[in-house]
Amino acid sequence: MTDQPELFTWEFATDPYPAYAWLREHAPVHRTRLPSGVEAWLVTRYADAKQALADQRLSKNPAHHDEPAHAKGKTGIPGERKAELMTHLLNIDPPDHTRLRRLVSKAFTPRRVAEFAPRVQQLTDQLIDGFVEKGEADLIHEFAFPLPIYAICDLLGVPPEDQDDFRDWAGMMIRHGGGPRGGVARSVKKMRGYLAELIHRKREDPGDDLISGLIRASDHGEHLTENEAAAMAFILLFAGFETTVNLIGNGVYALLRHPEQRERLQASLAAGESALLETGVEELLRYDGPVELATWRFATESLVIGGQEIATGDPVLVVLAAADRDPERFTDPDALDLSRRDNQHLGYGHGIHYCLGAPLARLEGQTAIATLLRRMPDLRLAGDPADLRWRGGLIMRGLRSLPVEFTPGRS
Repeated sequence: MTDQPELFTWEFATDPYPAYAWLREHAPVHRTRLPSGVEAWLVTRYADAKQALADQRLSKNPAHHDEPAHAKGKTGIPGERKAELMTHLLNIDPPDHTRLRRLVSKAFTPRRVAEFAPRVQQLTDQLIDGFVEKGEADLIHEFAFPLPIYAICDLLGVPPEDQDDFRDWAGMMIRHGGGPRGGVARSVKKMRGYLAELIHRKREDPGDDLISGLIRASDHGEHLTENEAAAMAFILLFAGFETTVNLIGNGVYALLRHPEQRERLQASLAAGESALLETGVEELLRYDGPVELATWRFATESLVIGGQEIATGDPVLVVLAAADRDPERFTDPDALDLSRRDNQHLGYGHGIHYCLGAPLARLEGQTAIATLLRRMPDLRLAGDPADLRWRGGLIMRGLRSLPVEFTPGRS
């Protein structure tokens, strides 16, 4: 590939990695016009990406964007501004970011996540029970999609009878490219109304869930406004489910395309070991992770990244997918090696915006993949990989569907 590759086409979505390799080599900090019409800088080398993710001069607050693009909803999550859901962790800087993150981080300590492990296993087995006797399934719709929705609903404290509504709204959000126009914004609005009502109910009758915890904190002088509580619940759902859908979907797909790696993992699981599963999920995150580009950043002053001057107000998008295959940082980066030890990938970000839910995502990814391989040892792709379609959208990378076959029966 000597000429500059075309970005953001359907061909690119199927396999963006050759284009990212070209950019890393020829234009590592590259200004491009995105499909929305907004111009932004793409940062593709690992060292530059890591620096940019931690650079305090790159603000998460869209108010620093020098164009009216954000007001038109061309950056960020559709509908979040109208629904008054802007004050969440992906849109704010310290000191507000520090305060809000401290409040919610208690729910994601390794101890709290470990306590949640049996529930994640139970949800995983229930979903597999729903299709194990058919001998075929669409692993996105029947498994990878519902699992994190029900898990995050349990964490937030959404009552079981409301969880299917949540699932429908989340489905509209995830179909960015495929749903009706305005569908995402409508779903965001419905979710906002529901969260306001739920916060009100939890104030009257608190439980041992995350929303009750946020309310308790705000009642004890931490000053979390109702808008902030709703925005926090919203972003935990938004950031916490599509990423996990893609981690499971992309991860299983990569294993099905690399049978020797998948067999190693199955043998290790059969021997009752967990080490290869743990390094393996990290490697799947690096190799074809759920978040292709880190969320929007805006330069608050002029600065230099990778030798390139960035002007005040310019949007900067760090391409995690490109950085995580940088040969300057990873040996043989285009190879999938589940036992890779030196694997400081950027799949969960870096710096103060490092993914808060990383321990939960790891738990869900490990549980889902291990249980599928254990219960369906002959799991295989149904149909031609060339027929698979990737969802359109700038930030996330995930399959629309993943049809599989296996020997039917309970196990």
